[in-house]
Parts: sequence; C-alpha cells; structure tokens
Amino acid sequence: MMPIAAISTIELPTERLLLRPPKPEDALDLLHYYHANRDHLRPWEPQHPDDFYTLPKLQQSLIDRVEAMEKGHAIHWLLIGRKSVGLQGECNVTAIIRGPFQACYLGFSIAQGQGLMHEALSTAIDFIFRGYRLNRIMANYRPENRRCGQLLARLGFEIEGKARAYLKINGLWEDHLLTSRINSNAL
Repeated sequence: MMPIAAISTIELPTERLLLRPPKPEDALDLLHYYHANRDHLRPWEPQHPDDFYTLPKLQQSLIDRVEAMEKGHAIHWLLIGRKSVGLQGECNVTAIIRGPFQACYLGFSIAQGQGLMHEALSTAIDFIFRGYRLNRIMANYRPENRRCGQLLARLGFEIEGKARAYLKINGLWEDHLLTSRINSNAL
C-alpha cells in the first residue's frame, strides 16, 4: 500500500490530462475555474457562501486539502490539460475509512465534456484500488443529472438505492441516487 505521506505528491498522467495534487499556490487558478463554471456547477453542488469565491478562502481550502491528504483522510487532484492550458476540473476522494470498511466517496467536476472526466476518473479509480487498496468507492448524484449517471455507469458503478432529501443543493434538500464500485481485486 502507498504510504500516506506520499499521496500528497502523486501525479497521474493520462492521454490529455495530468491529475496532480493541489498546492496553496493553485488558489488563483481554482478561483478562476470556480468563477467560470459557477452557473454550470450550481445545479449539482451544495450552495457555497459568498466568501467561497475569494482568494483567501480558496487558499485556506487548499491548505486544508493538503493537510487532509497528509493525514490519509482524502485524496485531491486538479485536472490540468496537457495540451489545452489550464485547470479543466477536479477529482476528490474524501471520507476515506480504513479498517473493515476500506471505502471512500468520490466527487468531481469538470468545465467541459469531451470524455475528459471518464479519462480522469478511470485513472483515479485504478489508483485508488491498486495503490491505496480500498474496497469500495461510493459516488452519489441527483437523478436529474443523467450525464453523471451515464458516466458512473460506464465506469462500473452500480446503483444501490435512492436517498430522499440527501443533500442540500441551492437551498433545497434533493434526492440522490447512491452508487458504488467494488474493487474486484480485493474480494
């Protein structure tokens, strides 16, 4: 298994992307990404306080992410275009639970489609299962987000149920479909 401290330095290349851990100096790029994609992501994400979209708040958020990675509680990657310039999205593995559960939650966002997220998540999932040896990855989404559901299905996630009023999105408690993918190598 990968040593916990090494997780915060892992970079994963794909054909069109580099998945790399965030650094505090990425705050300005992340701020631009969030501002540029605010309307696009709003229907799918929890409502953020106004200071979320400020440089000091994002700098602190990145410090917190690095700390969570160093403690083994999370893995965060920024999706950097290898040919196109700039930040294309992000991928977060959070609430990592060890012991008999060996599971985590997967979250992600992307500026545009073009198969980039499938490419990024395929690589991230392989790393999570092989390098971090987790047994279960869970990802939940709103039923209205068909593209997300299709993406997760293509990645091998199975719907396990529906949670009513699961997460507050834009001030409303929204239902979510609960999915997971099991590490077939860990059985």
